[in-house]
Amino acid sequence: MEYRSFGRTGLEVSAIGFGCWEIGGGYGQIEASEFANAVGRALDRGVNCFDTAEGYGMGASERAIGQALGRRRKEAIVVTKFGMNYRDKPNFRDSSRERVLASIDKSLANLGTDWIDVYLVHWPDRLTPFEETMQALDEVVRAGKVRFVGVSNFKAEEIEACMRVRRVDVVQYGWNMFDRRMQRDIFPTCQKHGIGFMAYGSLSYGLLTGTFSEATSFASDDWRSRAGKMGSIKLFDHLFGAECFPRNLRVVEDLKAIAARHDRSLPQLALRWATAHPVVSTALVGCRNVAEVEDNVGALEWSMSEGEVAEMDAIFARHGVNPVPNYWVEEV
Repeated sequence: MEYRSFGRTGLEVSAIGFGCWEIGGGYGQIEASEFANAVGRALDRGVNCFDTAEGYGMGASERAIGQALGRRRKEAIVVTKFGMNYRDKPNFRDSSRERVLASIDKSLANLGTDWIDVYLVHWPDRLTPFEETMQALDEVVRAGKVRFVGVSNFKAEEIEACMRVRRVDVVQYGWNMFDRRMQRDIFPTCQKHGIGFMAYGSLSYGLLTGTFSEATSFASDDWRSRAGKMGSIKLFDHLFGAECFPRNLRVVEDLKAIAARHDRSLPQLALRWATAHPVVSTALVGCRNVAEVEDNVGALEWSMSEGEVAEMDAIFARHGVNPVPNYWVEEV
């Protein structure tokens, strides 16, 4: 396993991290027993970063990873998030001091642990002053409940605003071949401040598994079925919209040839690409079973040439796919 500095935290994090969104529901099918076995195998293979959130099933994902880690909790860097999916709040978000103090205790109980290694604000709550949120996060650090804190999906200027109150240790953003927006502003901000960067959606939410076709349909409770129905959140349309999805699938088919050239799977190629940027501390990927763990770990200890990276970019251009669309995570 390859390990990298997690910003300036002093932690060494595995370059491949284990994302736990799926086990919380609303993102494909996964069996609890298979998930637990996958977590154990990931630990055996040196994966030490496990990412979850209160909002993934409102505690379901946290409980699942807490049970799966069990007595091996000390081998893991556990990251969880708070601040979203509250049905009674505007835009479903709340990062008030009251919410911070209530959510951290719920997450600790769900995870069955006395401490959380990294605690993140899941999405910006722009109705609560960032000063209030960051001061509250500092409180839970001083209380010994959390080691390091950070934010997810904040704009670069919002990171700077938070930094004026309390250091942002780690951030988390979407980063994959189909979505490279973070290279514009977020990567430079992380380099400037020495912030650890967690990439989520490294397989482009399933597109880069190579298992989808134009006949693929998502269950009504799967978030990927909402393309065209999410208003200001344009990423869904960019990936799974009726116009973009077939075009993206043609890109995927052409990328398979480059993976085959190295005798690698397409997910291994995608993860190698995602981890190649020096800002990236860890690239998160969901693992439904042991076989997927083994495949994902195979993304390390090999490299692509500069010519092949340029060849991948040419594939996107040939099919008219822009991996750096001119919009932010959301427009609201």
